[in-house]
Amino acid sequence: MIKTLNGFKSGLRILFVCMLVGVMPAFATGGSGEESGNAVVTAVSSADAEIEAINSRFEALYTSIDGAKPSPEVFRKAVVGFYNLELKNRLDKDRKIITIADFSKSANEKRLWVIDLTNKKTLFNTYVAHGRNTGNVFAKTFSNTVNSNMSSLGFYVTAETYHGKHGLSLRLDGQEKGINDNARRRAIVMHGADYVSEAFIKRVGRLGRSFGCPSIPMALRDDIIKTIADKTCLFIYYPDKDYESGSNLFDYTGLLTSL
Repeated sequence: MIKTLNGFKSGLRILFVCMLVGVMPAFATGGSGEESGNAVVTAVSSADAEIEAINSRFEALYTSIDGAKPSPEVFRKAVVGFYNLELKNRLDKDRKIITIADFSKSANEKRLWVIDLTNKKTLFNTYVAHGRNTGNVFAKTFSNTVNSNMSSLGFYVTAETYHGKHGLSLRLDGQEKGINDNARRRAIVMHGADYVSEAFIKRVGRLGRSFGCPSIPMALRDDIIKTIADKTCLFIYYPDKDYESGSNLFDYTGLLTSL
């Protein structure tokens, strides 16, 4: 049974690659397919080699990061999106800084990482709040709607700083239509909050919650915001299959030269 399934998957993969390169295998056309068959084998071999090379570089990059880091799966997704945004010229290429918030984890865990990909070092690992209508200790639901008081998933590009009621704060521009592109209209920003602290967790039993903003500890507010402001990448993760299947920022195509 396993052998049959593997063969079926291989067949689907060959057919997919054929569609990409514009040829069809003999079993699909009914012809002898010798010439097209050779093209298929070459295309599959090339695709396999590129995937293997990308996977190898991801693994090497992840292993080389000094300090705390998210799971390999979350890191991979974040870095794929980071390089896709870089290819679209939306990031400051002189500062390869990526901020990752893993909202699949408890709010009582340090689930925010700021990572310097150039120097392969985690700069910060701390707490981050989610929206009050997104969940209690664990995030569950997300929204891009104004006044929903929920967090939004996906990739953001950091923008300018300003001083508001929470002190130094950072505006965020959502990069994914229908997912987080209302961030400006919703006033979704990164700011410090007293309810994002170990003391608050001990007193209340959980981290505090925001109106949808990725709030961070007041003690680290200035340092983090100054580090990531002005065109660096923020990725808010949750294992939502509908989001991942609809996002255009998880495409590996063309990333080999970037890694």
